[in-house]
Amino acid sequence: MIDQLLGHQNYQLAKHLLDAASLRHEALATNIANLETPGFKRLDLSPDFALQLEKVAAAGPASAEPLRLTPTVVQDLNARAVRPDGNSVELDRELIELSRNTLEYDFLSQFASDSIKRLRTAITGRVQ
Repeated sequence: MIDQLLGHQNYQLAKHLLDAASLRHEALATNIANLETPGFKRLDLSPDFALQLEKVAAAGPASAEPLRLTPTVVQDLNARAVRPDGNSVELDRELIELSRNTLEYDFLSQFASDSIKRLRTAITGRVQ
């Protein structure tokens, strides 16, 4: 029973997405920290992660294949230089993305927490 709940694809997907959100948060914080660094190029999650996520979604919940999502941080090749020294970090954009990422992380952590609470309720028979 425990393996079925914690091994469920939605729970596993939420765990992988939490990892990605945490990694993205680090990248966004690095961008903000390097706002004034000459020549610094903006960092973000690899676009390949979104493609991996689409493949998992297309496979559907019936897929027996284990989730293989590996988020990585790469230089954002679409970011244009906003300063003469080549720095491509825009503070407003980073703060908006940081807020958005925080909301996504909060949602995903609540989903994972609720899954564990359901398991606890099933074991103890009491709602806490």
